[in-house]
Amino acid sequence: MTGGGRRSARSRTKPSTDVNEDDDAFNKAKPISKLRRVKTKDHGTALRILNADLKIILGFGIIAALIIFFLVNHLISIAEEARRPRVITPFPAPRIMDLPQFQGEHKESLYWGTYRPHVYFGIRARTPLSLVAGLMWLGVKDGRYFIRHICQDSDDLSTYGWTSHNGRDFGHQVLVDQDMTLATSFLKYKEDDSGYGGDWAVRINVQNQGWNEEMQKNVHLFFYLAEEDGNALSLGGDILDIHENSLLASGSRTDIGEWQLHLKSKADLEVHYSGLRTPHIHNLSDLVQENLASQLIRFNRLQLPDIYQSSSNILVFQISGRIPLETDIVFVSGAGENSRVEERISNLAGVSLTNQLNKKQREFDVKFESCFQLADKLDSNSIHVGKAAIGNMLGGIGYFYGQSKISIPKNSNVKSHDNFLLYWPAELYTAVPSRPFFPRGFLWDEGFHQLLIWRWDLHISLDIVGHWLDLINIDGWIPREQILGAEALSKVPAEFVLQHSSNGNPPTLFLVLRDLVNGIKKNKFTASESSEIISFLQQAFVRLEAWFQWFNTTQLGKDVGSYYWHGRDNLTIRELNPKTLSSGLDDYPRASHPTEDERHLDLRCWMLLAADCMNSVAELIWKENKPGKDYASTSNLLSDFDTLNQMHFDHASGAYFDFGNHTEKVRLSWKENMIGNNYVDRELVREVLERPELKLVPHVGYVSLFPFMTRIIPSESWILEKQLDLISNRSILWTNYGLRSLAKTSSMYMKRNTQHDAPYWRGPIWMNMNYMILSSLRHYSLENGPYRDKARAIYEELRDNLIRNVVQNYHQTGFLWEQYDQKQGKGKGARVFTGWTSLVLLIMAEAYNEM
Repeated sequence: MTGGGRRSARSRTKPSTDVNEDDDAFNKAKPISKLRRVKTKDHGTALRILNADLKIILGFGIIAALIIFFLVNHLISIAEEARRPRVITPFPAPRIMDLPQFQGEHKESLYWGTYRPHVYFGIRARTPLSLVAGLMWLGVKDGRYFIRHICQDSDDLSTYGWTSHNGRDFGHQVLVDQDMTLATSFLKYKEDDSGYGGDWAVRINVQNQGWNEEMQKNVHLFFYLAEEDGNALSLGGDILDIHENSLLASGSRTDIGEWQLHLKSKADLEVHYSGLRTPHIHNLSDLVQENLASQLIRFNRLQLPDIYQSSSNILVFQISGRIPLETDIVFVSGAGENSRVEERISNLAGVSLTNQLNKKQREFDVKFESCFQLADKLDSNSIHVGKAAIGNMLGGIGYFYGQSKISIPKNSNVKSHDNFLLYWPAELYTAVPSRPFFPRGFLWDEGFHQLLIWRWDLHISLDIVGHWLDLINIDGWIPREQILGAEALSKVPAEFVLQHSSNGNPPTLFLVLRDLVNGIKKNKFTASESSEIISFLQQAFVRLEAWFQWFNTTQLGKDVGSYYWHGRDNLTIRELNPKTLSSGLDDYPRASHPTEDERHLDLRCWMLLAADCMNSVAELIWKENKPGKDYASTSNLLSDFDTLNQMHFDHASGAYFDFGNHTEKVRLSWKENMIGNNYVDRELVREVLERPELKLVPHVGYVSLFPFMTRIIPSESWILEKQLDLISNRSILWTNYGLRSLAKTSSMYMKRNTQHDAPYWRGPIWMNMNYMILSSLRHYSLENGPYRDKARAIYEELRDNLIRNVVQNYHQTGFLWEQYDQKQGKGKGARVFTGWTSLVLLIMAEAYNEM
């Protein structure tokens, strides 16, 4: 380059057309560029040609450098992948969520939503760093004020939950706090001028129930916006007078453009604000409470300070007024010039909003009847509960983003400063079991959730299942509990945060996939829907294969066709029976001494479901050219009735059991421990009074009925009658409220598992298992055989008992519950458990899964 530069300079200062020695030297030197040879008497032309040649050489050099750069980076990436532990390596296949059916209009239609199930009312977008909105209010208890924000039992709300929600653009919720009834309505609307995802509105209506004290005649609401990416929000004005100017806040985002937040109300409201700068929002309740406490102490005023910190990324607006009160909050996106902002705000407030909410409510009611057809089957009280079940299931769907914490696998060479590894950053769109207790994704719960959701909105269901399957790692494992992001992490005790890659969870997603395959075969879907399901299954198949293979290798037992749940503690001295958390049935009694000799009946049946579903999926999407494994042979092996009976059936009791190293003579006894010189601590420890031996584990309960639930038992077999007898026997499983999880005759019935662990799956009634049992009772009642009438009678009585008890509890307490007491039928465990307890709606509709 240097020589070429000098020669060009010289040619410009001494132009000539004569050939001389310099020209000969130049022409002799010309072969330095072999791209072309040119003889010329024009130095300038020659030099220009050389300059061009050198630019070409330079261009090739840059290209070569870039190629080397990218190759080196690729090799570095490969090396990093090779060093990355397998447990945190994503599965190497195209993501399901990259399918065209999840892009475009579908993706935008689900952009905004009530995707923050852990708060009483919250809105966010389906994007990792979102603009987040939410509602708080001041509640009164024992003469003191408390912030209501995060769903928690200690707030003592009489009831709360979505009475209707369509999962997309509408929801209505009622919350009762002491004598105050607060209703929140959500509406989303897309206009031509709207930004990505459209606009939304929130209506807040507050009524009282006859308060007398002066302090209780006013209500203090707090509506907030927070930018998760830390960008500053702009305040509408230093003094907020909504009757002069309804603008509360504004800003701009790359995804939705310019946006504005407005407050519209005819009520006499007082508005104050506080601008905060903080990287986290999970402690926002505390920040607001501290602000109020400071103002109360300094100025004896219960109001925010009207202070905006520099570059505040959170704005909290205090809206105070006398009850009754109604106000509308409107968010408009794409709020640039010529975007009809005022007109769009008007369309989402006042009478216009009322009309739109009423229309959406009517549409919800019509769709509810179309999907579940209860009008001719049940009374209005039951239908009301059915609507609450689907409303809360859909209203409880959340969006999460973050990294799971994974325990370092045993016998690995992985080194870490912490006791965990971080999964790759991932998003999850999922329903949740319970807003106050379990507001995050649980793998085995989700399969049951989708049995309800796919019947309401197929596209939402596929979206959720796709998100879950995209979490599979290179080994085919999915973390069973998804704790993604600071807000989710703040709700989880430390001992449950780490996920263990040796432990599985029932693969219940196969329940919904089997339903979809059967639905296509029976023409339940439109041509377009069937096409989308098939495209989904084609993209998902390789992931499903990996998931199946993970179970079929890591959870395999010693005997052909046997499996056992890993993760049980064989060294525990404090558990009466070591828990099997990975099974989902937690403290359900298994072999007293965990070993590799165990054979878990429920896991064998889950694997039958998985193999059968994989075979059906393969037949559907690949027709004659079915690739990979022969799932039919695995399905045939696991459904072989004789083999099942040899491994798990007890002729004396007529029941199916687990197998393992077991003794019944185990108890918890008090042990005294000296601490120091003067203090004695007492704790319950496990005491084994007999040497265990390999045998069937004699506990009748839900696990015993898995062969019945998976319909392995032939309809003409005498063993089927034995199962019907176990189900209907009041001394074993039958109650007037549903089937017990464990028989009254079991030595573990209602026994505590540790000093601090009350019985969980040792007696109480659980809806998901009762649903599966009912499904099989219905199946056998329709099959030709000697026991069909008996199955029908049991089915009808059990269905009536379950519906009656759940409906009665809901109207008495205002909630669906995690489980129900087997003695009196009262709800217990977590309340607002609108996960699989919502299956009561499918029981009402008699909509069951098929094998």
